[in-house]
Amino acid sequence: MTEPVPAMRGVDRALRLITVLGGRGSGYTLDELSRVLDLPKSSLHRILAVFRANGYATQPEPGGRYFLGPAALEAAFRFHESMDLRMLVHQLILQIRDRFDETAHMAVMDGSDVVYLDKVEASHSVRLTSVIGGRNPAHATGVGKAMLAFTLADEAQVRSWIALHGPLVARTENTVVTVDAFAARLDTVRRRGFSLDDEESELGVRCVAVPVFFGSKVPVAAVSVTAPKDRLRIGDAETLGRSLRDLVAVYEKNG
Repeated sequence: MTEPVPAMRGVDRALRLITVLGGRGSGYTLDELSRVLDLPKSSLHRILAVFRANGYATQPEPGGRYFLGPAALEAAFRFHESMDLRMLVHQLILQIRDRFDETAHMAVMDGSDVVYLDKVEASHSVRLTSVIGGRNPAHATGVGKAMLAFTLADEAQVRSWIALHGPLVARTENTVVTVDAFAARLDTVRRRGFSLDDEESELGVRCVAVPVFFGSKVPVAAVSVTAPKDRLRIGDAETLGRSLRDLVAVYEKNG
């Protein structure tokens, strides 16, 4: 493998430093950073001097610990405040449609509902009730459960959410409407990393969904594959869910 040119090596070191500083709120000493990044302290000190001059790192006490600076935080907050989720995720939606040859959705949470921001149909798609800008109860949808599972951390939070937004209404005979059953369903989603809507929103239709984080601690959206139940069997849904989860992880990492 060829060595990166010095300029690219410097960029790589700077990006690694941002990642490391952003991962610990208590900061790092120069010695700790040198060990974590496997860089000489002299080189690291020069990079940190540039970071400090531009607001990307702070050192409140001379010789003390280094922290991620306000410029990096402001850039991240500005991005999250202004990002166009539909534009960010549209290429992922296209990849999902092409990979699985089924209808792909992207949705966000709004109160107790999901709102569909994007939808790309496959060549053999069936008529679905979902439309861009349309809403469905989050508890009855794959995208809703994918987001709620990683927003509500435990059963107590699930109960609080249902107390605020409930009662859970049955869309079909398969919709989960009891607190205990819904909490157990979300626990399963957390363990697997994907959710399944087994004819809970529409009879005859199944959906597999995965949350999208883009660096946030809770999902900013969810994406899904939706198909008639005769094309998406329960056994196949497990395999599809893992593949969809992996596809989303690669997209979030590489864009």
